[in-house]
Amino acid sequence: MSDTAFIKDENVLTVKPSGRLDTVTSPALEKEMQSYFGDATDIIMDFEKVEYISSSAMRVILAASHEMSRKDGSFKVINVNDKIYEIFETVGFLNMIEIDKN
Repeated sequence: MSDTAFIKDENVLTVKPSGRLDTVTSPALEKEMQSYFGDATDIIMDFEKVEYISSSAMRVILAASHEMSRKDGSFKVINVNDKIYEIFETVGFLNMIEIDKN
């Protein structure tokens, strides 16, 4: 299961998920993130405590990135461990999203 903290500071939303981002946890993550789209112009996802990511969670990330791009905002993922970074690299996310390893 994933517990996610949402921290809003002016127009910047920091999302701090933990645990597994999979088909079970992705719908709730997506719904909560979408509730901030109206106010947020920039999103930072902090993956410091993320252990696993599935394709359904990657779709949520890509959708959020596109939404921020549409608003001329920014989107980045930080503190990505080597295992998840390799997944992002394999699926081509490094060319689409700003991703920083920890």
